[in-house]
Amino acid sequence: DWDWEDAGTKAALMKRFTEHRLPRAERMLERVRGGEKLSDYDIRILNTIYRDGRQIMQLLHRHPAYGPLTTKAMDLYTEITTLGLENEKTG
Repeated sequence: DWDWEDAGTKAALMKRFTEHRLPRAERMLERVRGGEKLSDYDIRILNTIYRDGRQIMQLLHRHPAYGPLTTKAMDLYTEITTLGLENEKTG
């Protein structure tokens, strides 16, 4: 039972995540680990990553093999936002 629309959506989301969103989030994480505050642009990017994550979560119901990647993304998002908030309070 192969759903071509689902396959295309999954491929597009995974490609965008692995080639663009994940590297950008990892760079952002390094900056907040270094004590930098999140910029307005960073916050917009995090919102985009969050929206992508919600779409991916819908796909996980049909494709649980992507669970570890989604967990990594949500953990990364959580760490960035947590550190970003801490940096706002201290800086």
